[in-house]
Amino acid sequence: MKKGGLKGRLLIGVAIAAFFVIKHFMSRETNPYTGKVQAISMSPAEEIQMGLASINQMAQQHGGLYPNEQYQALVDNVGNKLVQNSIAKDTPYKYEFHLLADQNTINAFALPGGQICITYALFSKLKNEDQLAGVLGHEIGHVLGKHSAERIASSKMWQGLSTAGSVGADMGGIVSQIGNGTLLKNGRGDELESDELGVRFMMRSGYDPEEMIGVMQILKDAAGPNRQPEFSSSHPDPDNRIEHIREAIERYRRN
Repeated sequence: MKKGGLKGRLLIGVAIAAFFVIKHFMSRETNPYTGKVQAISMSPAEEIQMGLASINQMAQQHGGLYPNEQYQALVDNVGNKLVQNSIAKDTPYKYEFHLLADQNTINAFALPGGQICITYALFSKLKNEDQLAGVLGHEIGHVLGKHSAERIASSKMWQGLSTAGSVGADMGGIVSQIGNGTLLKNGRGDELESDELGVRFMMRSGYDPEEMIGVMQILKDAAGPNRQPEFSSSHPDPDNRIEHIREAIERYRRN
C-alpha cells in the first residue's frame, strides 16, 4: 500500500475511534440507586422492553417454567418481599420472578428491567428461604446496578474501536481481544456489587445474610475441584465472594 493511502486509513481509523470513545463517555451518568458512575445507552423503559422481549426465549432455553405452583409462589413471595423492603420498590423496573425447569444447570440470572430467573437445579439445592432470598437479592442487585445496560454500552464502544482498528491498521482483532478482557474484568466487579446489594436487601427484609455464604458454598461445590481460575472467569472465585460478603455483613451491622 502507498504511504499516502496508509496515512489516510490511519486518519479515518482515528476519527472513528474518537467518535465512539467520545460517544461512550458522553453517555456516562450517576446510577441513582448505587451512586456508581456508568456509561448507559438505554433508558429504563428500553431496559424493561428488552427484558420482556427476551424472557420467553431465555425460559425456553432452560426447559420452560417448573410446573409446581407452590414452589413458584415461594419464589414470588420472597422476591416481592425483597423488592418491597428495599430501594427496588422506588424504581421504574417491573420485577417478575421465574422458576425455570432446568434440573441440570445451577444458575440464576437477571434480564434488564426486572425479569429474574432461577433454575430448579439451583432452587433444589437451597436449604432454606434465607438462601433463596440471597440468590434473588443478588439478581435484584444486577437490575438496580444496570449491569446489563452498562455491558451493552461498553460492547458498542469496543465494537466501534474494533472497526476503527480494522480500518486504520488491521488491528481489529487485537482491539477486540482487549475489549473482551475489559468486559470480563468489569463483570467480576458487577458480581461483587450485586452480592453487597443482596446482603443489604436481605437484612432489610429480615433474612439472615449469613445464609448467602451458604449459597456461595453451593456454587463452589457445584463447580468442583477443577473450576476455572478467577482470572479466566467472568465471576469472582466463590472464596473471594465469601470474604466480600462477610465484610459487607459486618459493615451493614455497624450502621
